[in-house]
Order: sequence, then C-alpha cells, then structure tokens
Amino acid sequence: MTKPDLTPRPGVLLRLCALPLRVLPLLVLALLVLALLAQPMPAAAQQQQQPAAQQPGGEPQMMPVARVPFYHDWAQSPHAKADAPAFNNWNEQGEIPEACARCHSTPGFLDYIGADGSTPWVVDKKAPTGSVIGCSACHNETARMMTSVTFPSTLRVENLGSDARCMTCHQGRSSGSMVDAAVAGQDEDAVVPELEFINIHYRAAGATLMGTLARGGYEYPGRAYASARNHPAPFNSCITCHELHTVAPKTEPCAACHEGVTGRESLASIRKGKVDYDGNGDVTEGIAAEIAALHDRLLAAIRAYAAEVAGAPIGYHAHAHPYFFNDGDGDGAISDTEAQGPNKYASWTPRLLKAAYNYQFVAKDPGAYAHNAPYVIQLMHDSLADLSEGNVAGLPRP
Repeated sequence: MTKPDLTPRPGVLLRLCALPLRVLPLLVLALLVLALLAQPMPAAAQQQQQPAAQQPGGEPQMMPVARVPFYHDWAQSPHAKADAPAFNNWNEQGEIPEACARCHSTPGFLDYIGADGSTPWVVDKKAPTGSVIGCSACHNETARMMTSVTFPSTLRVENLGSDARCMTCHQGRSSGSMVDAAVAGQDEDAVVPELEFINIHYRAAGATLMGTLARGGYEYPGRAYASARNHPAPFNSCITCHELHTVAPKTEPCAACHEGVTGRESLASIRKGKVDYDGNGDVTEGIAAEIAALHDRLLAAIRAYAAEVAGAPIGYHAHAHPYFFNDGDGDGAISDTEAQGPNKYASWTPRLLKAAYNYQFVAKDPGAYAHNAPYVIQLMHDSLADLSEGNVAGLPRP
C-alpha cells in the first residue's frame, strides 16, 4: 500500500490555526488514523490474505487447512493418496486421457458431470496430471443434484440420492453385455484368436450393489439374478456404511444387528442364514468365507477348462494387467516374471471368457460379501456350472 503524503502544504497551517479550538482534537485524531493506515501490513496478516499452498494431492484451499471442514478425514482416504498409481499412471504422458480422466482427476470428474459448463456425461478434453479426487469434485451444485447413474450396460438406475456421486465412478467400465457382444456368433468351446480378456476395472461396488439392475456381471441366459441389495433403513446408502470422507467401513451400524462385530476385521464374520454355498459343511463361517471358497473353486475350474479344452494352461495375477497369463510351468501360479504383456493369455474361448470375466468381477470388489452376496454367489455358481455341471454337484444356488 502506498503511504499518503501527510506533509503540510504552504498555507495549510495558517488555515488550521483559524479553526475553532473544539475542532482541533477531532482533526488530530483523523490524522493519527491516516498515519496508522499508512503503515506496512504485518507479515502474518499478509499471509492470511493469500490462498493456502497447494495441499497434498493438488487440492487447492482458500483458507488454512485447519479450518477446512473434514480436510484431515479426506486426507486419510484413497481419494487423497497423491502417490497412488491411480493418480500417477499417466505422469510420463503429461495428461490423463479422456477415457480415464473422469475418475482419476478432479478436473476430469467435473468435466464428466458438466460442473465446468461443458456437456455432461462425456469428458471432452484430457485432464492435467497431478490432481486427486478433491473436495470440489463432490461438493458442487451439479454433483448435489445428481440422483441417477447410467452403468456400462447402458441401464440407468434412478433415485439413488447422494449415492449417485459415488456410483458415477464405482460402477466399473465393462458389463456382461460387452462380453456377449465380443463372443456373438462364436462356438462356445472354440479358441477365437481375436478375443481378449474383458476387465470390469477396479472397485465396481456400485455394480455389485445394484445386481441385475446394472448387469455388471456376466448373467447367463435363462437364469434369474438378485436385484439391488438393500439393508434395512437407515443402513441402505453408501455413507451409512462408509465414513463420509475417509470412506473406511463403519462398524457401529453392523454391530447394531449383528453379534460379534467388534472391529472392521470382524465384518467378514457376518452371515445370514445357514445355507452351505461352498459345500464345506461349515454354516457358521461368515458369508465372506463362502464367497472366497467359491472364488477359489472357480479359478480351479477355469484352469482345468483352459488346459483341457482351450489347450493352453492359464493362471491369474491379481496386480498385473491383463491379469490372466499363460502358465508356462503349469504350477498354477503366475510369478512377476510370467506376468508380462507378451505372455498374456490369448487362447480364449467364449465359455472361458465369460467365466474369467465373472472371476474378475468378484476379485476386484473386496467388499462384495457386504455389497451383494447373493448376486456374486449366483454369478460364480453359474460360471462353474457352465464350465462343467460337475463343478456344482450338491451346491445350492441362492
């Protein structure tokens, strides 16, 4: 701020002397105020007027972090993990492509929902690297008005309320209808060189929750599948079961009805009913254990079918794209050395592709047992049966 020039001009003092005495104290006070205003602003005050520095993960704040509501909760969440592969996969390219920007950057998400003034439900430009899913992605008027989601199957689910903000990304990128389109007209058991693995993507909890309303899994013709999995109110939304900003699972809502829930690890012990879906005779284990056993059984059936019918042993690696690789040594496991692009599995038959798609659908939703256990058990049961009816002998289907 420029200091005002308070030096008296010629003749000013004479005019001041002519003023009544009662006015002079007020004039002196006014001059003192002007002098104070002319002083340089303290450094601390200047800092308060400036926007805070970029916070971890590229989320800008216009106030000190300590005053941002729930900032520290958000900062502990996967949405804020700036060093995660989900936010760094495109660093070398310098930009995030349109197909990925929607869920891997705040600018891309705002672009997709139209909060930046662009056409909604499409990303029309690449997003810069260096951001995460920040506060402004979900806390804007456009996001607050969202109540429905269109899934990759093109099915639209209405009346989702605030869950629409979560499911806009947590819906996967593929669907059973995409698998059908890829294998249309092909012999079920013939190796089709053009086929490639179709990946649901990661943490498609919304697709699991909605069941056959979203058709995220591969649903076999002629079979009925579970619809949306709704717990009794009020435990029937994303934020009643997950912390709002850390997104960690809550335990208190579950403990209200399910005995034995003492922490997050014990959530897997919950089950409803006494049906033995995996055939091991144990009806006291949590439904998560039933699902895990069926999942293991499905992988074993996939490996047996690949070796016997497709003529090429197959293996699975949970953390290397495209996940299914040639099992050259036949040991049933895929090492990091084997999990390389040139060794990706390429002997797909339509029947094998359907089963592998459902295996991955369950694998990439670690909370599937809570999100919609009946749906994922049905998918795995039918995949096993399609590979060989003997795989499900004696196993009940929900």
